[in-house]
Amino acid sequence: MSVASVLAAPAVAYVSAQPAAASVYAMSSGRVGAAVAALAGLAGLVVGGLVLARSAGRIGIGSERNGAIMALVAGLVGLALGGLVAATADGGVGTGNGLGGAIVALVVGLIAMVLGGLALARSRRTG
Repeated sequence: MSVASVLAAPAVAYVSAQPAAASVYAMSSGRVGAAVAALAGLAGLVVGGLVLARSAGRIGIGSERNGAIMALVAGLVGLALGGLVAATADGGVGTGNGLGGAIVALVVGLIAMVLGGLALARSRRTG
């Protein structure tokens, strides 16, 4: 056994212990979870924006209060799912575990919750 093979053994073990990156076209459970979380947060962001623009009654949401609560709930779902995917991701961004989408879902969900909170505060003030 040569000295080079003895020195290379720990490096080979380290490389083989790393998770393999998913295919670009494969939909892993992390990617699906991150996509659902981002879509929930995006729905909350749109509803919160519409309520703040006072067009909630025109799209069938009902009152401003209902739209604000919908935005808060959708933002919370986006935050929770995004946090779950980010916490359970094995590798970094680009490994197919949905970490990039989870970060996007966290940001979008947080913005949706802020918009929903602002709309709820305004509906309490005017109602």
